[in-house]
Amino acid sequence: MTLGLSLAPQHRVYAGFAIYSFAMGNIFPRLPDIKHAMGIEDGTLGLSLIGTPIGTLTALTLATPMLERVGFRRALLGLVPLVAATYAIAVHAPGPVSLFLMLLPVGLMIGSIEIMLNVEADRTEFLLKRRIMNRAHSFWSIGFFGAGLFGAALGHLGMSPQLHLAIVVPMVAISMALFLGGYEPAPSRFAGNGDKAPRLARPTLPILVLVAVTLSAMLLEGASIDWSAIYMRTVFDSGPFVAGFTVALFAFSQATTRFFADSFVDRHSPSGVARVLLASMAAGVLLVFLSPAPFVSMLGFALLGIGSSALFPLAISAAAQRTDRPAAINVAALSQISFVAFLLGPPLLGFVSDHWGIRSAFAIGIPFIALSLLTAGSLGRRAPSEKPAAPSNEKILARAGEA
Repeated sequence: MTLGLSLAPQHRVYAGFAIYSFAMGNIFPRLPDIKHAMGIEDGTLGLSLIGTPIGTLTALTLATPMLERVGFRRALLGLVPLVAATYAIAVHAPGPVSLFLMLLPVGLMIGSIEIMLNVEADRTEFLLKRRIMNRAHSFWSIGFFGAGLFGAALGHLGMSPQLHLAIVVPMVAISMALFLGGYEPAPSRFAGNGDKAPRLARPTLPILVLVAVTLSAMLLEGASIDWSAIYMRTVFDSGPFVAGFTVALFAFSQATTRFFADSFVDRHSPSGVARVLLASMAAGVLLVFLSPAPFVSMLGFALLGIGSSALFPLAISAAAQRTDRPAAINVAALSQISFVAFLLGPPLLGFVSDHWGIRSAFAIGIPFIALSLLTAGSLGRRAPSEKPAAPSNEKILARAGEA
């Protein structure tokens, strides 16, 4: 027996991404309050946040065989509410060491959910015969946008992070039952050959090249999520609402770009779209680094959201479509290294902030953007023969009904 709404496969994928990101996103607008309550500096807070990437990297490396045994449905329905619950427990940590230890299980669950949702998005793409990966990740950003606004509002009202994150737990649990109660995994893109999946998701050379494409986006996305609120409080002495709204603005610009990115990729090419996004990201870094006023910094974070929007989804699609290994293994191999930059990079940038200022922590992204530009061609170029024909009126109406 299934519960919840009856949804199309792609809509269920979108809901999974949005609810998951809302579950994990509410802590970030409250990091300035957590830092202040503990009386610690940026570098110390960064060390405590490393607990999440350690757990995430462990799961991305080892979790795929276990998830396949347990089943994606059972694991996903259980782990997403547990992420919200574990964050709600972690914010009760009295100091940075206990916060580090409490974030380890959060990372294990995040890594497992990342594998399942990205593989499910790729399988659903294959099932529907059209791209949904970028749009799926746009709903991740929409969920994070909602978390940023929710956190900003509750922070402005003076609610403690502990009560705030406790409220999030039943919201996430009810949403999962409503939107994913009837979830059943899509069939695999490629037929299995009977070989046992390896215990370690070892990256191959093509996967490492795809990692190089994503490093700048993952580093600057993680830095913007972790440090944008603290940046606004430190540099401009902004209030809780402006600081939290900056997190939401980053997520909103990222979500909007991801929502429409698939159509641009279809009309042009993955590598061409990636280079435009990287140029936007470079402009955003420069604005954040040189900004004389809060609104200029907010524009910079909006450009960072646009620039970091589609690089990781494009790389995920490229990895999942390789036929050398099962899609789940290639996705895990790409994710486990890319997420080092996303989750481990920003905490380490706290040390840069302590020694050279928080503006300099964002400027470190420039050489990584250059590396991504050099390797963007690995995302693929659409051949002239693949140029889509002009859609008929019937096809336009059909697509409108599928959206």
